[in-house]
Amino acid sequence: MKFMLTAAASLALMAGGLGAGVAQAEAAPGCSSTVQIGSTAYASYEGQTIASVKQFKGCGKNWAYTYVWDQFRAKNLDYYIVTFVDSSATDVGFRTSTKNARELWSGGTDTLALCTRAAGAVYLGSKAYDAVETDERC
Repeated sequence: MKFMLTAAASLALMAGGLGAGVAQAEAAPGCSSTVQIGSTAYASYEGQTIASVKQFKGCGKNWAYTYVWDQFRAKNLDYYIVTFVDSSATDVGFRTSTKNARELWSGGTDTLALCTRAAGAVYLGSKAYDAVETDERC
């Protein structure tokens, strides 16, 4: 995984429980016809699932999506989300959320012809809890 935690943490800082709270994403910004591809990855914190990471395709692009579960949001911790599409060629569509966002879509990427996976992390301060990736789709 080319995901460099220290670089992502710096960018995140500059950007200013199991059960309910599973992502119900339907469409990426600017694309009304996305469909999930591959598995869902789950980030955890202190033994509880805190976020879901998914990869979508639609409108001729790949998209990464990270959703923070309600149980984690209820802890009232200050956090940021980082998400992007990871391909064999490069990490693309990188996005960092505003503080305490519920969800975050990556930028759409022109990577349908490449093997890709979605990557996402939830950051508390400069530490990721937990950086995860979906399975690779070719």
